[in-house]
Amino acid sequence: MAETKIDLKKAAERRKAPLTTPSDLGDNAVRDLSGALNELLADVFALYLKTKNFHWHVSGPHFRDYHLLLDEQGDQIFAMTDDIAERVRKIGGTTIRSIGQIARLQRVKDNDADYVDPLDMIAELRDDNKDLIGRLRAVHDLADEHNDVATASLLENWIDESERRHWFLFEISRREIAGH
Repeated sequence: MAETKIDLKKAAERRKAPLTTPSDLGDNAVRDLSGALNELLADVFALYLKTKNFHWHVSGPHFRDYHLLLDEQGDQIFAMTDDIAERVRKIGGTTIRSIGQIARLQRVKDNDADYVDPLDMIAELRDDNKDLIGRLRAVHDLADEHNDVATASLLENWIDESERRHWFLFEISRREIAGH
């Protein structure tokens, strides 16, 4: 009889929150980390689309180099999206459901200009990647605060990848500014 009451209680709880994955992180940690990761996910989607926009619309004497670099960087950025969203689900949260939600959460500024000079593209993406590194570090600090080592570990890889993207974009912009 007691076993049936427990099963009914668990079933009722599942119906109230069918997407809740049990976690040992605690409700506050799940809320804080899910919120931060969803903002990060929105930024990553926005940066991905901006990178692809510039990839599709770059022109000029360095077209091939920039086109290929931005395609490679876009692929790397997009690869982060599923891992971020799945991390939110693994810890018991829910994640982004629409383009509208991305637009509400993103901190990366869109660029809808008809034409952007290639060096301005590089500089804008350089700065966006640098800003992303700071946001990744802030979420890492939050993960550390909540003792979420798995999220922290993922973030460390994304920080390294973002630093590499920033480095490449910085070096290109420095070379062009220096006139080499």
